[in-house]
Amino acid sequence: MIKWREDYSLGVENIDQQHKHLIEIANRVYDAHKNQFYVDKYDKIVEILKELKDYTIYHFDEEEKFMKEIGYEGYFMHKIEHQKFIEKIQAIDLEKIDEDQDKYLLDIFNFIADWLVNHILEEDKAITK
Repeated sequence: MIKWREDYSLGVENIDQQHKHLIEIANRVYDAHKNQFYVDKYDKIVEILKELKDYTIYHFDEEEKFMKEIGYEGYFMHKIEHQKFIEKIQAIDLEKIDEDQDKYLLDIFNFIADWLVNHILEEDKAITK
């Protein structure tokens, strides 16, 4: 699981709240992976991935508006990183989920967790320096 740490904070309230929500979504992936009471996790995986995609698009849009407002010089490179993440999420093959749902959930969680933590600490932190 990912726990919010103060060093993730950018000091921009709405962006920080959105990052917290993205972490909550990632943790739901982890919870679904660990939940032994779900016999078939397919519907849960699809539901979480849809929310992740929709919320990520919303968040990136808000973050990009903020970068434009403050005249952030790294805007275009940052936007490219956002687009790569969205493309990765959109490229997830939902038909492959049933082959090994738990492995699939763990792979998704690891990808999201690594990307979020690294992106927040490296890319997003540069916005407010």
